[in-house]
Amino acid sequence: MNETNLPPVRIILVEPAGELNVGAIARVMKNFAVQELILVQPRCDWLGEPARRMAVHAPEILTQARVVPDLMTALSGCTRAVTTLGRTPPGEPLKQVLPWLLAATQPVALVFGPEDRGLTWAELQLTQRRVTLPTSPEYASLNLAQAVGICLYEIYQYHQPAQAAPETMVVSPVPLEVLEAYVLDLEDLLLNVGYLHPHTRERRMAKIRNLLQRAAPSAQELALLRGMIRQIRWAISPET
Repeated sequence: MNETNLPPVRIILVEPAGELNVGAIARVMKNFAVQELILVQPRCDWLGEPARRMAVHAPEILTQARVVPDLMTALSGCTRAVTTLGRTPPGEPLKQVLPWLLAATQPVALVFGPEDRGLTWAELQLTQRRVTLPTSPEYASLNLAQAVGICLYEIYQYHQPAQAAPETMVVSPVPLEVLEAYVLDLEDLLLNVGYLHPHTRERRMAKIRNLLQRAAPSAQELALLRGMIRQIRWAISPET
């Protein structure tokens, strides 16, 4: 989407299993001028003949796709990430989320789970917003490539003048991997001081992570929070 002032959009597929799906996604990405495709532990040959055949005039998106070991690595460098949900409870409407997503000044990500099961609870915690694409209750399940195409169409249309809704103040939050490193550091401290207990820490940390993701702290704000952790550790450390 270089011809617009929208942030770079990254398509992340977690454990895709269908070569035809990946090829069709490459094609629709080119239709809507999105270039970056990342595959997390793919379970198919994304460079095979079926995928290339479906990609038609977008083979370069397949050959340039990056393969990474986990979702956090795929999100590295992004400041905002959205995933689709096809199950109860439903996520937010996509149109409601787009103003927030596309107001970013750094790369943003659309994350799609495996065709057969969707994302795990832990993977969902790494994205800030979840959307559900409305479909008929008679057959609600969307094909993976169809879901990607609908999302990219909406994003492509968003920059039209009648729909533009720029934010009055540009915020530059830290990349997601930097925020996650802080969360892990905080978790270690809270376990140490007894605020967290091993058997309940996942749920409690999910609430804290969600709060921080919604707050989208800047680099300066996160440095302030990290300074608190350092001071607390110094204060509780045994005297030498």
